[in-house]
Amino acid sequence: MQSLQAIPLYWTLEGGPTEQHRGAPNISSTLIVMKPDESFVNPDESFVNPDSFIQSTGKRPPAKGEGNSASKKWPTAKEIFDPQGPFLPLWNKIFVIACVIAVSLDPLFFYIPNINEKYKCLGKDKKLRTAALLLRTLMDLTFVIHMVHQIRVTAKIVASEHVSRRGKSDWLCRRRELVKAMPWFSILIDFLAALPIPQLAIGVVFFRRKSSQYFRKRRIMTFLLLFQYLPRVYRIYLTYEELTRIKRWVRGAFNFFLYILASHVLGGFWYFFSIQRETSCWHHACKRSTETFCVANYHFHCDDYSLGDDITTSSKVKFLNKLCPLDPPNSSIFDFGIFVDALKSGSTPFMQKFFHSYWWGLRNLSNFGTNLETSSYVWENCFAILISVIGLLLFLYLIGNVQTYIQLATTKSENICQKMAMKDLEIQLWMSRNGLPEDMKTVIMKNVKQRLEQDKDADVENMFSILSQNNRKSIKRYLCMDTLKKVPMLQSTDERVLKVICNYLKPVIYSENSYVIRAGEPLDLMLFITQGIIWTFAGTHIDGSGKLNGSSSSSTSSITRCLEKGDFYGEELLSRISTYISFSDLPICTDNVKCHTKVEAFALLAKDLKTVVTEFWWYFPTLNNSELEEKLALSSVRAVRRRNREKKATRSSKLAADHREQRLAYQRLHASC
Repeated sequence: MQSLQAIPLYWTLEGGPTEQHRGAPNISSTLIVMKPDESFVNPDESFVNPDSFIQSTGKRPPAKGEGNSASKKWPTAKEIFDPQGPFLPLWNKIFVIACVIAVSLDPLFFYIPNINEKYKCLGKDKKLRTAALLLRTLMDLTFVIHMVHQIRVTAKIVASEHVSRRGKSDWLCRRRELVKAMPWFSILIDFLAALPIPQLAIGVVFFRRKSSQYFRKRRIMTFLLLFQYLPRVYRIYLTYEELTRIKRWVRGAFNFFLYILASHVLGGFWYFFSIQRETSCWHHACKRSTETFCVANYHFHCDDYSLGDDITTSSKVKFLNKLCPLDPPNSSIFDFGIFVDALKSGSTPFMQKFFHSYWWGLRNLSNFGTNLETSSYVWENCFAILISVIGLLLFLYLIGNVQTYIQLATTKSENICQKMAMKDLEIQLWMSRNGLPEDMKTVIMKNVKQRLEQDKDADVENMFSILSQNNRKSIKRYLCMDTLKKVPMLQSTDERVLKVICNYLKPVIYSENSYVIRAGEPLDLMLFITQGIIWTFAGTHIDGSGKLNGSSSSSTSSITRCLEKGDFYGEELLSRISTYISFSDLPICTDNVKCHTKVEAFALLAKDLKTVVTEFWWYFPTLNNSELEEKLALSSVRAVRRRNREKKATRSSKLAADHREQRLAYQRLHASC
């Protein structure tokens, strides 16, 4: 029998004992075992007998990590976009991130054109163009999906409201209500943001210079590029404002992101405008010249360089260097203004152009464009003014948000201090009533403060809803350990078992004159009183034959016990459970248990008590072990058989591998001979 007791067992209600180790995977919900501390198992972990599982289901029990594989399915699109579903906040966050990425990718189109200073022609970065087009198309899909999602959500809400209000669905009326309820402004913003303006403007219009209206179209193209940033940035702002419970650091990061984004966009425009400025210089130079290469349909594309010979190209380069000087620049001939620095870099790799332009935008945005030395060109001055205005607006926006955050933080801190002062007296009274030491007050106040900082109410009457799990365990053990030791059946029990029982205790509050349990009802809990008075008295009830039964034949009842702080009730439940391991029935309460005053107590439910007795059955000497011994022996035999099968399978696979190696060696030897 000693050898059997050494086997760690976990009982099930249907299939008997199973041999498992502590910390086994969660593969069943038959038995719940709580983790009292590091050396015990988790209450969410449970175990099942493999043999009984096979007999009942015809399948093997799931292996480790397979327990919830069927339930862990990927969500469908319908579940993700369900307006009442749990994925809607997640989709909003994903959409904000997609908007941020989309706005950050748009300036990449500005770096597609480049100037080949060696041949004085306009080229394009084809790899960057392909990457930008693919990424932009992918991001535009998110705006289209969001538009469809808004329409679908609105239609579903209108349909449900219409049916619930009228009892039937009238298509004409519902269509009118749908038109009124549709978020047209938000859909319009998404539509404008998804228009392929950069793809058409830079990929098509910018490189078509044969038209006589090219420069006028180019100004319109530039205006459209600037215009499309308004709906894209505004969409980020709208979605950002819709999100609730955004952490403070996220809001700060958003403000910083706007500053970084503005620098990125302005740097891209600066490089793009510099390309336009130099091509404009070439155009003006050719208008005043009769050179052969300055024909009306020549558009300075590097793809057309093969049309001319080396002599023509050399003369073209000399001519353009003379009338459009860059090194050194000559403002008396042509003033490039703030774009000289970008043009001097020439046809450099993309990363160099990108970071150089980004640094230019960040530097001038930080000083509001005060160091810019512009030419007399009107659009160049407008661009410099735009930089100054954007820098000033972002600065004011940042300062305003900082002031708002400081004011809100100060107000919130003052409110928390006021609430903490009000809670301090309540906590002191609660601790005094329960006899808790003074050093626990610091821990409780810390938990209360954390809850108030999370904008949650701290109900001192329900103190255990405020405390963390570890603090709950400590206080429950402090309050109930002495009471548990008063229970006769637990007086000789190991303290570890008492700690496990404490972990299962649940705080309960009963109002004055309320009944905890009535005579004739199943006794399904043990009660450990920490505050208040409970009366128990024998009541009368009618049995199945219609006769009056009870301790008294009269209609009156007498108080048999008065339970106060430190007392317990329901020892019969422990006696019944510790005697019959089958848990077939519960004892019937013979007394009425009524609260004379408001009562605070801890309840130990029957199912939790069963778990404790099952886990530590050897601490309960009154247990009827006849059935247990049989199941222990059966479990041991099954375990031995299982180990033997595993060893046999391992040995067979090893012998097969050795046989294959010998056969291969023999074949190689035979082939060499």
